Amino acid sequence: MIVATLCYIKQDGRTLMVHRNRKPNDIHEGKWNGLGGKVEAGESPELCIRREVLEESGLSIHDPYLHGLLIFTNFKGQDWYVFVFTAAQFDGELIDSPEGHLEWIPDADFDSLSLWPSDRIFLPWIGAGRFFSAHFRYDGEIMLGHEVSFYPPH
Repeated sequence: MIVATLCYIKQDGRTLMVHRNRKPNDIHEGKWNGLGGKVEAGESPELCIRREVLEESGLSIHDPYLHGLLIFTNFKGQDWYVFVFTAAQFDGELIDSPEGHLEWIPDADFDSLSLWPSDRIFLPWIGAGRFFSAHFRYDGEIMLGHEVSFYPPH
């Protein structure tokens, strides 16, 4: 089981996304994604997302907002538990990311991006401000189905 974080940084109707095209053997190669990564031993999801965003973008985020938990079973042979955040407050300057090409994407343009099928499902939940726990079942790269529970806003 892998525990990880994912963050969508928002500004003026746009979201900072990374086109994963730099790391060899990247499980997300060719896809657009938010920023994030694996939680290290003794690290909270909030500390992890701050560290990962800084490493991948050069931005220091403030007050990341937790939207929920995403569980991906058998995604390329592994089970992932991912805490998903947004952040609207940050400082710093964008760097040349080791993960791929960073770009501010207008939210209305998400449909044109190469995304995982599950991302197309949960991104609207984030946009609607929903708090959720979702389970996405995969067989390798193929999404087989999903379930979700929504909770009152926190």
